[in-house]
Amino acid sequence: MAGGTINLLVVEDDPFQRETICAYLAGQGFTVEGVADGRACRAAVAAGLPDAALLDVGLPGGEDGFALARWLRGQSGLLGIIMLTAAGDLVDRVVGLESGADDYITKPFEPRELLARIRAVMRRAGAEGAAQAAKPEVLAPGKARIGGAVLDLKRGLLVTAEGREDTLTEGEFTLLKLFVEHPNRALHRDWLLERTSGEEEPEAFDRAIDLRIMRLRRKVERNPTRPMAIRTVRGVGYLFDPEAV
Repeated sequence: MAGGTINLLVVEDDPFQRETICAYLAGQGFTVEGVADGRACRAAVAAGLPDAALLDVGLPGGEDGFALARWLRGQSGLLGIIMLTAAGDLVDRVVGLESGADDYITKPFEPRELLARIRAVMRRAGAEGAAQAAKPEVLAPGKARIGGAVLDLKRGLLVTAEGREDTLTEGEFTLLKLFVEHPNRALHRDWLLERTSGEEEPEAFDRAIDLRIMRLRRKVERNPTRPMAIRTVRGVGYLFDPEAV
């Protein structure tokens, strides 16, 4: 991000869509480069890492958007990644998040929605970068702070803000562990439900994750009615902010 300008990389094989997206984002003040496939994406990144990348799922050349998302996430944990997925294709959305993407948007989309999602991802990346630049809280290996509590990953329990040890169910521990492993990313409700299915507390209905989150917020949030550590991302699911205490 040189001189305050956000650099975007658009990877889209359809020339019309690529040019349309690039022209719109350039008009919004971004520096934009558009490429058609994975090979061109890697060449562009070699010349300079962008601040964010928009990746179409279906790309020619044997390397799809998921593979590029995994590779880009390996280049930088702060780079914003947004997947461009087919409308209504839940599998693409879930796999995209698992591949390291921060968000997704379904085609066809309104330009203003794309702009809003890019800005949201960049805000999260900026907050994470500032947190990394600051001196982090030192915790013992195998422990992670979640709101006012500390998760002991080795023992599978939670130490509350009052210093009380709270034994977690297997499902609660799995869910918190997923948040710790994917900080500052919007995690889809369906993906979370899939990853925690088959645990000891099967809740075979659509709001299962919402109920688990509600119970966990009572344990980790300073004020469960105004959650800061485990936030709701409307239309997607939940996001864990490791800096919220």
